[in-house]
Amino acid sequence: MKTLDLVTVQAFVLVADLASFTRAAEASGTTQSAVSLKLKKLEQRLGRRLLERTPRLVRLSSDGASFLTHARDLLAAHDRAVGAGRVEQRLTLGISEHTAGAELPMLISRINAYDPSLRLDVRLGYSRTLLDDFDAGAFDAVVVRREGGRRDGEKLLQDRFGWFAAPAFRPSAPLRLATLAPPCGVHLLASRALDAAKIKWVEAFVGGGIAAVAAAVTAGLGVAPLAARLAPPGAVDIGSSAGLPKLPRSDVMLHSRVSDPRLAGAVRTLGVAFRSASS
Repeated sequence: MKTLDLVTVQAFVLVADLASFTRAAEASGTTQSAVSLKLKKLEQRLGRRLLERTPRLVRLSSDGASFLTHARDLLAAHDRAVGAGRVEQRLTLGISEHTAGAELPMLISRINAYDPSLRLDVRLGYSRTLLDDFDAGAFDAVVVRREGGRRDGEKLLQDRFGWFAAPAFRPSAPLRLATLAPPCGVHLLASRALDAAKIKWVEAFVGGGIAAVAAAVTAGLGVAPLAARLAPPGAVDIGSSAGLPKLPRSDVMLHSRVSDPRLAGAVRTLGVAFRSASS
């Protein structure tokens, strides 16, 4: 009778979800070679090839795709079995509106897959406000844009910003902007850049969240300063053609105060998911 080691099964699910041995190693706090060895042992145990490996890509084989469902069921059953005696824990996260966007459901899903019994408290807001609240002890961890000269925290990725609008949008004077309201750091950065370039602008749309701003862009109400990966589908960067000032790149930072291994693992998974989404 074949028995499976749960650690190797968990490593397989991580590699499948993240499509990368490197990302799976980061999420599990181990090395790429250790993850590779676990997968090799699992394939030998099952007598099937689960993954197709190329220098630039990792993808499931047909047997791997079939096994993935069973692997998730096995891990879920294990979590339910041990969860009854586990002390309930809560993870409080703050995530900047200008860092997550449409990727938020995937990020939450990754944390839940890591530990389904963990209670999550996720708040969206402005980077500066979230960072102040983190410093005051209101959050276990925050994902925000780098603020000013602050140099602490872990860099997750660097975003390229552009001026995104619907394909049919035609710039006018004054330039019609779709943004989040102050004190949004991106709003401040964009307005300063336009003022320095002596380009007149007006707030044609002010949204209460990045989803609202994306909807305004899609509807053709204005142009929005956005990270390229957060631009709504179909939107185009009109910065060069409209003669708009180039916006600087921006670092996405993770700040964490957790020391508990279980919570630290969830935060580590969050960081890996951000990197994975941007690659």
